[in-house]
Amino acid sequence: MTQEPLPGASTALTMGILSLVGTLVCCGPFGAIFGIIGLNNARKAERLYREEPGRFSGYENIKSARILSYIGIGLALLMLIFYILAFGVIVALITTGNMNV
Repeated sequence: MTQEPLPGASTALTMGILSLVGTLVCCGPFGAIFGIIGLNNARKAERLYREEPGRFSGYENIKSARILSYIGIGLALLMLIFYILAFGVIVALITTGNMNV
């Protein structure tokens, strides 16, 4: 019996990669969006795999997609915290009039 590729596993992996690359290259919100989409696709693909494990191949793509998506979301959150802190420092410097940094 030949196994067919797991539907949605390659899409989840692609979204996980885009999440990581989007966060590091472009900006955090795109990485978070792609990460959430990747986690959603991985969850759907895993549900299909759990129903009929002998029918599908490519379960390792789901694990990789989930890891990459979590890393992308985590980095996006770290970037968001950094931007909030940087913006707060800039606002504090402007309002106190202490611009000699």
